[in-house]
Amino acid sequence: METAKDTVQHDAVLPAGDDDTPTLSSHALEALKEFLAEQSRAVEEASSAAAEDDVALVSEDWRLSQFWYNRETAETVANEVLNLCRSIDSPAIACIACPTLYAYLKKIDPNAPAQILEYDKRFEQYGSEFTFYDYNLPEDLPSSMKHSYPIIVADPPYLSQECLEKVAKTISFLTRPGQAYLLLLTGEVQSGRASELLGLRPCAFRPDHSSKLGNEFRLFTNYDPGTRLGGWEQV
Repeated sequence: METAKDTVQHDAVLPAGDDDTPTLSSHALEALKEFLAEQSRAVEEASSAAAEDDVALVSEDWRLSQFWYNRETAETVANEVLNLCRSIDSPAIACIACPTLYAYLKKIDPNAPAQILEYDKRFEQYGSEFTFYDYNLPEDLPSSMKHSYPIIVADPPYLSQECLEKVAKTISFLTRPGQAYLLLLTGEVQSGRASELLGLRPCAFRPDHSSKLGNEFRLFTNYDPGTRLGGWEQV
């Protein structure tokens, strides 16, 4: 098919009269309009596809210290968790205060066996996979959840020693005996406590948020991810 570019090259301009202002021929003008319309459609389709790749979440509530991960972070962590699921029998995932991760897990694999533990009751929209969670009451959870999760991802809402200590109690309550995988997303200022309380090491991969935060965030694990997540950071 003849493109607008080709048409403009070979049938581009006609003299306009005494003022010598060039004008497009009617044929070239129609071809140019068609080309611009195709470009506009391509931009709209690309924008639509990008929107479909994102996961719709409720708005952040800064009063609850809510800051959602950006798409790259959410997809990277979700794919790591799903990779862990494939490596164990009877997988089950506990997402502590990280609704972005839960949403992307379910987007990538709607059958992912994930439970979201959240204080914000707007996430009750997830039905039976939502459990109300207040980190101030770290073990105030259904007895059926005790020692039931071989994969736990936690993102404590606050960068305080008290908050991490209480979330660590929740992790202990949830962890299934035997091989268990723990991923912790929190500020770099918690590195020492993450190591002392939970035996975690930082990965080279750096999590990021849709809202730019002043604090540097890190991803810690209790297992060597190998080449995934950039591997454990060398000390």
